[in-house]
Amino acid sequence: MSAIVTDQFRILNANNFIESVESDSNSYYVFIGLPNPTLVGYGRSENWNTSTPDPIDNFSSNAHSGDTMMFGRKISSANIRRIIRRIDWTAGTKYEIYRDDYSTLNQSPIMKASRLYDANYYVMNSDYKVYICIDNGSIEGNETGNISQDEPNFTDLEPSRAGNSGDGYVWKYLYTVSPSDIIKFDSTEYITVPNSWDKTTDSQIRSIRENGDSSINSNQIKHVYIDKQGGNYADGLGQECKIIGDGTGGKARVDVVNGKITNVTVSAGGKGYSYGLVDLGTLNSAVPANNRAKLVPVIPPSLGHGYDAYNELGTDKVLIYARFDDSTKDFPTDTKFAQVGIVKNPTAVGTANTYTETNFSSLQSIKFSTINGTPVVGERITQVTEKVNAGNEATGYVASYDKTTQVLKYFRDRSLNYTTTQDQTDYAGISTTGRIYAFEDSSNAVRGQSSGFSGSVDTDFTGISINPTGTKLINLGSTFVNGLSLSEINKGSGELIYLDNRPLIARNERQKEDVKIILEF
Repeated sequence: MSAIVTDQFRILNANNFIESVESDSNSYYVFIGLPNPTLVGYGRSENWNTSTPDPIDNFSSNAHSGDTMMFGRKISSANIRRIIRRIDWTAGTKYEIYRDDYSTLNQSPIMKASRLYDANYYVMNSDYKVYICIDNGSIEGNETGNISQDEPNFTDLEPSRAGNSGDGYVWKYLYTVSPSDIIKFDSTEYITVPNSWDKTTDSQIRSIRENGDSSINSNQIKHVYIDKQGGNYADGLGQECKIIGDGTGGKARVDVVNGKITNVTVSAGGKGYSYGLVDLGTLNSAVPANNRAKLVPVIPPSLGHGYDAYNELGTDKVLIYARFDDSTKDFPTDTKFAQVGIVKNPTAVGTANTYTETNFSSLQSIKFSTINGTPVVGERITQVTEKVNAGNEATGYVASYDKTTQVLKYFRDRSLNYTTTQDQTDYAGISTTGRIYAFEDSSNAVRGQSSGFSGSVDTDFTGISINPTGTKLINLGSTFVNGLSLSEINKGSGELIYLDNRPLIARNERQKEDVKIILEF
């Protein structure tokens, strides 16, 4: 049995995702993690940077990514947009017309696209204005149309020609990409589409939307395509014919030269059409069957052009933006990362409540009073316990170390439980080294396995900020108790909905990381 998942289902899924992100009941975060991907261990490999592995989608791997994530930035409505392919208007280029009937049986003439959204039927001009191509001068014998010579640059509500070259193009203005979207989401491959098209109070978008609404403006059909010119019709210019079908009120003016139809102009778009036929009987009802013209009324999307931009442009992709900086020590600049992902509804540490703050750190931290040497990002750290399970070894991996504040941030994952085999093979001492013990506010030093550093926990420090130089208060990004701080979210909490492995990226104090994630539904 043959079946398809329709384009409208994909667009619906993109809409539903954005609505879910914008809902007050949800918290979505872009996160970065895994600062030591080349360490031989669970989920890592020595050749990670040269042959980055594909992410694995199972419960075990997702949980591990939750263990190694470091920092998250909340996704807001200001940082998520529907997107479409970027098609820039360029002089001398042919563009396809909007048609409602492209398919495998009726491919677009230029792109040979079997669906509308793969055809180049819209453009963005040099001023970031977006237009639908209503007419390109195509006709029987010139199915691909003319080259475009006049750049559209108007904001009229009705379709219009762009200039006086006579290139035959008619454009319908939809919207202008906002300056803030240009700065935040600009891409060589995609164009953003405004959020809340059906509900926005933006006056320009409202006017476009309402003008496209056939219940308000009856000019629905905008173009009739001459598929076959026919012959033996009565010569004359501007001869009016009715458009019949399941709608009402549609009319077209037809030019006939030497018996052939050379031009058709919609004089009344009518309303309610899902299909249409041009009645040419008034021009000659006795035209032979093998010489009859074929005129195709092009049915606009939804209720009219501009009424529903998402349906008209095929917005089945979403672009998510996040910027990571070091304004509050939440995103330290000395760290590295090899994973980028999206997590939904992580819970606040020690609770079952969804975390809702703008940022989170999923790392734990140690504030040192004194330290010899310098910790290295990614290295293993240890401390002999003396308060709980005395005599055992607490372990973790360094994610960051700040020399000014003497704060080390670390994470712990399942690779710490295994031996060099990095699997569930039994080994001597598994009863102790197979467990992960917590670091303590004790006199025992924290040591680095590869750098050899040794640091004493500042057991007298409690708070969220420090003034190490006597001149500037520094927000540490998390609250400390007796020199230790917890993750701000519960380890591994939330739903991992996106994960991207990439070669190791080193952060730098002179740069900010702009992360852009594209989800295609």
